[in-house]
Amino acid sequence: MGNLRVGGILQAVILFLLYTGCCMDVARGQTTDPTEVNALKAIKGSLIDPSNKLKNWGRGDPCTSRWTGIFCDKIPSDSYLHVTEIQLFKMNLSGTLAPEVGLLSQLKTLDFMWNNLTGNIPKEVGKITTLKLITLNGNQLSGSLPDEIGYLVNLNRLQIDENNISGPIPKSFANLTSIKHLHMNNNSLSGHIPSELSGLPSLLHLLVDNNNLSGPLPPKLAETQSLKILQADNNNFSGSSIPAEYSNIRTLLKLSLRNCSLQGAVPDMSGIPKFGYLDLSWNQLEGSIPTNRLASTITTIDLSHNFLNGTVPPNFSGLPDLQFLSVNGNHLNGSVPPTIWSNVTFTGNRTLILDFQNNSLDTIPASFEPPEAVTVLLYGNPVCTTSNAARAANLCQPRSVIEAPSGEGRQINNLCNPCSTDKTFEYNPASPIPCLCAAPLGVGFRLKSPGISDFRPYKEAFETDLTSLLELRVYQLDIERYMWETGPRLNTHLKLFPDNTNLFNKSEVERLRQVLAGWQITLSGVFGPYELLNFTLGSYEDEFPTVVSSGLKRSQLAGILVGTIVAAIALSVVSTVFIMKKRRKRRTVSRRSLLSRFSVKVDGVKCFTFEEMAAATGDFNISAQVGQGVHRLIENYVFQMLVYEFMPNGTLRDHLSAHISTVVKGTPVSGITPSKEATPLTMISFLCVLSDSHLSTLIWRRS
Repeated sequence: MGNLRVGGILQAVILFLLYTGCCMDVARGQTTDPTEVNALKAIKGSLIDPSNKLKNWGRGDPCTSRWTGIFCDKIPSDSYLHVTEIQLFKMNLSGTLAPEVGLLSQLKTLDFMWNNLTGNIPKEVGKITTLKLITLNGNQLSGSLPDEIGYLVNLNRLQIDENNISGPIPKSFANLTSIKHLHMNNNSLSGHIPSELSGLPSLLHLLVDNNNLSGPLPPKLAETQSLKILQADNNNFSGSSIPAEYSNIRTLLKLSLRNCSLQGAVPDMSGIPKFGYLDLSWNQLEGSIPTNRLASTITTIDLSHNFLNGTVPPNFSGLPDLQFLSVNGNHLNGSVPPTIWSNVTFTGNRTLILDFQNNSLDTIPASFEPPEAVTVLLYGNPVCTTSNAARAANLCQPRSVIEAPSGEGRQINNLCNPCSTDKTFEYNPASPIPCLCAAPLGVGFRLKSPGISDFRPYKEAFETDLTSLLELRVYQLDIERYMWETGPRLNTHLKLFPDNTNLFNKSEVERLRQVLAGWQITLSGVFGPYELLNFTLGSYEDEFPTVVSSGLKRSQLAGILVGTIVAAIALSVVSTVFIMKKRRKRRTVSRRSLLSRFSVKVDGVKCFTFEEMAAATGDFNISAQVGQGVHRLIENYVFQMLVYEFMPNGTLRDHLSAHISTVVKGTPVSGITPSKEATPLTMISFLCVLSDSHLSTLIWRRS
């Protein structure tokens, strides 16, 4: 009966070992959903990869083998890992986007920015209801926008700008109830702007400039609850006027409708509390300029190249943030206003440009004395040819293009010695530690629709805003250079430096890239939306050979580790209880006879008598038990207990295989014939402590 109980305990231990081992194997061996593996292979098959950036696609499992640009997570409903992000930003890829992408049922981010993809956007993308980010801008995609995209209720950002996409904006986009950013500029979209977009409760930015859109501007857009930027320059809304209802969009920061063939009057936007940017240039607007003063936050007013008449109204005065005012190319008459700059504080490099060229202004007031920071342009007005011409001589020089100033970053101290050439070290010009050499990250960062005309007065605010969002100190950011591009857009090249040390750690590099590429930050309204143009690793290239870190998220890896540790602790407890039960029974048996009947020989294992073990362990004192006590020189040990129960048909593996395969006792298992000479011991248990350098084995025996 006692042997039966011991046998029962032994079987329980064996089952526990099997169960725990299986669990740990599952944890270690979680695999990607096979459907998604096949989908990724199909995606790879439709791409052309001249730079071999996807060379590890096809090796092992996508999630656990860390395929380039693939990020994964698990869901409660099954045991598979699922692809949640594809980030293949600027990988020099061409080819097409395979329709099998629609099989990635848990995908949240689809990022192929700044590649050379051609063909259509697959309608199957509309099946991925989990999608939050679609960023396909900067490719050569063509065809029309699939209606199916309009049913992605979780979609937050759709960026398809700078492609060759044609056709209408689908009315189904009215169902994008989570959308905040619709960036569809620089394509060949046609038709009307759907009035149904007015029902989007979260829409912040609607960028549709540089397309072939036509028809009237929808007045219902005034019903949007959160719209901040409406940018529709360079379309053809011929015969349409600017809806007066737009003056009721209380959240609006920027309205840009340049070169849209618009007619009618300039709307009165004075009721919008934080309005900052108005560009209605190059249209056919008529009538006088509204006389109500715009919000004090206004920086830019461009009404140039229209058919406006009357006088320059006094409401342009007293605007403290004004940077640029242009009424060039209209039919304005009367006097040049003398006080537009009256409430502007010209500190630092703040300037003001007033462009009155090519009108019918004929008088300069006697009090007209603009400050040095104010540029007044009067060329093409009668005032430049009358008796006032001498006074206005320096104001009447022609300037056909007024370029916003570009700039460079801080100057480096010339007293510093050159940095080491081993890595791409350079001086951080803003570091509080003089002449500190460090390896920066390079970031191409473009403001797509800024609400300013001159960046210089806002440079410090931009640095503070961006570093705060990136959880960096201000001196870790250097704006190496910035320049204005057509749009207008502001292209900046940034350098991010480690915090008063030479190098970023790997996790910090990963974090910064993920934050920037994943649009996890939102700049202050005056800077508008941004886009990531590049992320240059420099000295960190060797640590990130595929540019993008991928694979399992840290939460899954931590879970596997914790599960393994818990299983090991539980196994240790069960093992200790089992050994102590055996030790109490062992005291009633002759130790010498036990030793004499031991006949199993194991190569490389030394046998000890019971007396020797008792002497070595202080009569099996608990302090000598394996796993008790610590030693500073012992580390990275793996504790293993192997329990072997002798059976006539072979080893424990054979015995277990026999149970699993229901093999009849005595039949050869796995090609092994049971030993006829073996002594029928009840059990042999081995307790092994395995270190990096040597193996010590204690053997207890019982018949």
